[in-house]
Amino acid sequence: MELGAVLEAVQGHGGAAEAAERALLRYNEENRAVFRFDPEDEDKRKKLCEGILNILEKDTQTSCQTACLEALRILSRDKKVLVPVTTKRNMQILVRLAKLDTVEDPLKRVSEFPVIVEALKCLCNIIFNSAVAQKLSLELNLAAMLCNLLKKCKDQQLVGDIKCFDLRLLFLLSLLHTDIRSQLRQELQGVQVLTQALESSLNVRWTGEYKAAEDRDRPPLSLQETNCAIEALKALFNVTLDSWNVHSKNESHQFRYMAAILRYCLLTTGPTEDKTEELHSNAINLLSNIPVSCLDVLISPSSQEETDIKYNGMNMRAIQILLDFMEKRIDKGSSYREGLTPVLSLLTDCCRTHRNIRKFIKAQVLPPLRDVSSRPEVGTTVRNKLVRLMTHVDLGVKQIAAEFLFVLCKERVDSLLKYTGYGNAAGLLAARGLLAGGRGDHWYSDDEDTDTEEYKSAKPNINLITGHVEEPMPNPMDEMTEEQKEYEAMKLVNMFDKLSRDELIKPMGVRPDGTMAPLEEAASQYHTNKQDSSDSD
Repeated sequence: MELGAVLEAVQGHGGAAEAAERALLRYNEENRAVFRFDPEDEDKRKKLCEGILNILEKDTQTSCQTACLEALRILSRDKKVLVPVTTKRNMQILVRLAKLDTVEDPLKRVSEFPVIVEALKCLCNIIFNSAVAQKLSLELNLAAMLCNLLKKCKDQQLVGDIKCFDLRLLFLLSLLHTDIRSQLRQELQGVQVLTQALESSLNVRWTGEYKAAEDRDRPPLSLQETNCAIEALKALFNVTLDSWNVHSKNESHQFRYMAAILRYCLLTTGPTEDKTEELHSNAINLLSNIPVSCLDVLISPSSQEETDIKYNGMNMRAIQILLDFMEKRIDKGSSYREGLTPVLSLLTDCCRTHRNIRKFIKAQVLPPLRDVSSRPEVGTTVRNKLVRLMTHVDLGVKQIAAEFLFVLCKERVDSLLKYTGYGNAAGLLAARGLLAGGRGDHWYSDDEDTDTEEYKSAKPNINLITGHVEEPMPNPMDEMTEEQKEYEAMKLVNMFDKLSRDELIKPMGVRPDGTMAPLEEAASQYHTNKQDSSDSD
């Protein structure tokens, strides 16, 4: 249907509502999947938006309101037509249709649910695409209205779509406006409201404090429940961005409670494999915001029938899921910064703080070495995959992969080199000032690693740089005369000297404190230290 004909029907008089509804239904059907619009029709689309909002301002039938709102949602995909839409009057019309400004229960009449859902969808599009609308949402106190509607959805049936788009709108507001994020956290009890929404979406059943029932035979979440949970996780991530410091007992309880729900979330599956991965990815992102001291609830004392994945009497199902998720993201081979670093960072923090988690993960990732005939980065084990990441081109990825393995080795340089080789670990050691050996600053338990007999017998033949046993190579200098050896040595010295003078390379040395420095400076410090030592004697 021509846009001009739709505009004429919407702007008509007399029986305008019925004619407009028929025209808009047809327009919606033809343009439901359209996201790119003809620039030449921009003025017509602006006028159509104005005409639709004029109809919505009047008290029209539910079916007409739904058709108008769906058309407005389609039109609001184009940022350029939103100027006439983003006024306080028009935003208030949409707020009224979404039942956000009413003190009475807006969910009494099921017949109005499609109008509420479409109005919320329109607000999502408009606020996402318009900075003016974002400011107006703060002026209209939209976040408080959305929290009130979310509370009313808690115990209601047939409100899944309303809840989902309410949560999506809260996510967008908290993403796009830092003032709203602060308002949600401090004034509106947003953390509690959103946590309750997540809990109800996942149908959590409690068996004790911070312990949800584990039913392996429970069916997967429905698509609607999964979407609601994902939107709640995303909104909570924004609201808890600055939650590293827990100052009160109540805050600590709130985060432990949230962590227990997230553990349950990790044990839950969605309707498809992709939806399950999206659900778990958002749960991991949120876990990264929770103070690490509150993550002890990810593991709990295990009963015999509860799980066969345990360590030291503790249920490790959630940790195993995190490890499996990490390996799956490594195997994808792309988008490591967005997809892999959150789970690696989370596991690193957990291992640094919680001994049982570290020891369980080390047994999975860095089991006792037996076969050292291959380089550490060659192979299909999790260790091989992580060692390969230590030399990744993305600095953030290589740093967090190296840090994870370093923490598993209790930040001991000799232990790390055993599993990775000096060449792969050099970047981390240089950054930490540990090229001369030693250990990191964090304290760990004193339990010792035990080497296998196979490793002990192979250890004298391991190349410390590559981290594996190499086949003996013939020495090319064996058949040279002393004159040839001297000639090749001087040739090499001259080549290095030229590269150094042309500043293509800079000879470096290791300072006494283990950090890198230009060779002259490092040598000077060693000389000074030696002189001071002899003077004191």
